[in-house]
Amino acid sequence: MAPHELFQALRHTDTIDIPEGWTQGRANYGGLVGALLYARMAALLDTPRVLRSATVSFVGPVATGPATLTARVLRAGKSVLQLEAHLLQEGEVMAAMLASFGAPRESVLVVESPPPPVFTPPEQARALPYLPGVTPAFTQHFDFRWAHGDFPFTGSALPEIGGWMRLKDAAPVLDYADLFLLIDAWPPAVLPIVKGVAPGSSMSWTLEPIQLSPGKTGANWWQYLATTDYFHDGYGHCGARIWDDEGRLVAISRQTVVVFA
Repeated sequence: MAPHELFQALRHTDTIDIPEGWTQGRANYGGLVGALLYARMAALLDTPRVLRSATVSFVGPVATGPATLTARVLRAGKSVLQLEAHLLQEGEVMAAMLASFGAPRESVLVVESPPPPVFTPPEQARALPYLPGVTPAFTQHFDFRWAHGDFPFTGSALPEIGGWMRLKDAAPVLDYADLFLLIDAWPPAVLPIVKGVAPGSSMSWTLEPIQLSPGKTGANWWQYLATTDYFHDGYGHCGARIWDDEGRLVAISRQTVVVFA
């Protein structure tokens, strides 16, 4: 089942089967987990809402197979709607999301985002192939083009990564769930400075959508840049931005990661 079919199913049911082929290590891909949690929340929206922020806590490894997703409204104000969602397996919470939706407001304040970095066009950038048994299984669903920084585990001096990405099986209309799938697809920005393979995982992740690009789908090229703000005592803090192929800022992402190196 394609991801967008899972998202549609969660508008009518709270129980799904997470399919094979989306793992990273012993858990399923965090971007898929976030997208599933958002999709269950979306079933509670009686009118279209603008997602402003969503924070995911990865409580335990989400396994392939049956999962139950619950969602509830915490507070519905005049402009802001706060929701909570949980993903459960075998009766235990494996992931949780808090999300804020906000209606547009009239304001005299305007601060435009800085332009995207200048990268090699995706057609000329280095492709990151899917290698069974080497690269995580979920990467088979993405087309990556590396354009900034070094590959993970190469002992680089630069804790940054960037390039282009797109979904191989995209929904015909772009949705916030697609942003969750796309923006988490790259490895943590700290991994290039690690010399030799070391396990790691995300503890928490916050996605702040800026705008959904009209006329785009997950099959378009999306530009990505991630940097490491700080890493110490085994824990790191990374920030990322994603732009569409016309240079519009689409979302900001932040992660707290743990690396066993």
